[in-house]
Amino acid sequence: MSDPFEERSGLVPCGTPWGRWYQTLEEVFVEVDVPQGTRAKEVACSLKSRHLSLAVAGKDVLKARGRKEGRKEAVAYGKKGKLFDSTIADEATWTLEDQKLIRIVLTKTNRDAGNCWSSLLENEYAADPWVQDQMQKKLTLERFQRENPGFDFSGAEISGNYSKGGPDFSSLER
Repeated sequence: MSDPFEERSGLVPCGTPWGRWYQTLEEVFVEVDVPQGTRAKEVACSLKSRHLSLAVAGKDVLKARGRKEGRKEAVAYGKKGKLFDSTIADEATWTLEDQKLIRIVLTKTNRDAGNCWSSLLENEYAADPWVQDQMQKKLTLERFQRENPGFDFSGAEISGNYSKGGPDFSSLER
């Protein structure tokens, strides 16, 4: 088994058929490999608070499927394209890099270490249990670093209670 943790960047990517996704405390990054020479005008990307759709050269890569129009209820989306959790739509961006990679950056609404996405979309592109564990460890270390500026956590390892962001020390007096 190869180690998906990238030591230099601290990222824990989750591989997918179209590329990879990874997260920090504040953001979720989606990297989609596209054919070399892809032009921005061939990309159709829709970034909403809970939905994501992406088509390249008319071919769906990620799609939010709606119910048939004409029904009384509001448009609802199927599981494909519905993000695992909410994001801030106004802060979402996508870029085409070197005509071969689309990078989507989503800002999480809930930015604490306990909000570790287990999949990119609801029930799709899930991290396997080992990768999920590594993601949670990384977010917990990121939280500790944010709470303790000036301490060097670069070589730190975490064990024990780190699920859901680790222990809560906020009630302890300093």
